Amino acid sequence: MKFAIFGDIHANLEAFDAVMADASEQGVTDYVCIGDVVGYNANPCECVHRLQQLGCPVVKGNHDEEASADTDIVGLNPLAQAALEWTRRTLSEEDKAWLRALRMVRQVRDFTIVHSTLDTPTSWAYVMNKFDAMASFSYQFTQVCFFGHTHTPKVYKKGTTVTVENTEYTRLEPGRKYFINVGSVGQPRDGDWRSAYALYDHDNQEISIRRLPYDIETTQRKIRAAGLPDALAERLALGK
Repeated sequence: MKFAIFGDIHANLEAFDAVMADASEQGVTDYVCIGDVVGYNANPCECVHRLQQLGCPVVKGNHDEEASADTDIVGLNPLAQAALEWTRRTLSEEDKAWLRALRMVRQVRDFTIVHSTLDTPTSWAYVMNKFDAMASFSYQFTQVCFFGHTHTPKVYKKGTTVTVENTEYTRLEPGRKYFINVGSVGQPRDGDWRSAYALYDHDNQEISIRRLPYDIETTQRKIRAAGLPDALAERLALGK
């Protein structure tokens, strides 16, 4: 079996299409999403519907939660807030209901998925270093857990100690646990503008992070045409 593990799509349809095309070329048999389907970019409805068509396991991200809520948006930066207010107006009630019903944590076969952390998934905390990862390892009961939220691919490996690796390839070792950030489909923030997702070759116990170019100019044009902040278009090309 080969899994495509992806998330932080953030309503970027062109990037999502590029990832799906590559996954098909790689012989992927199963798809898994670690949340934040919407937010920031201009195709929230289309991305929700594409994901629904896949019928794959999905967990809720913080933007999914905010976009489907009817309470005031607080605690977010102005760009995120502006995009979420627009997204709320754009999504249908059926789309919002689907996002609202997503679970926070799921086990898929013999691995786990979560958007942010396993210790307090509803607080939307960020895992930025090995000390942050240690808290999630305490709640991880499978060898591998995939997550997102920071938009930066990273591998946290736990044996006798916790180590951090910025690697595009990981071979799973018996007796170790892995907490793996799959990066972002729609808004990478590691200085590389290309979409990121994880390819998990389950039979061979190998995980690779793939980076893909996409039609970024079309995505930027859609952002501007929707009246979203221009900074959201500009940041895509910078990978920030």
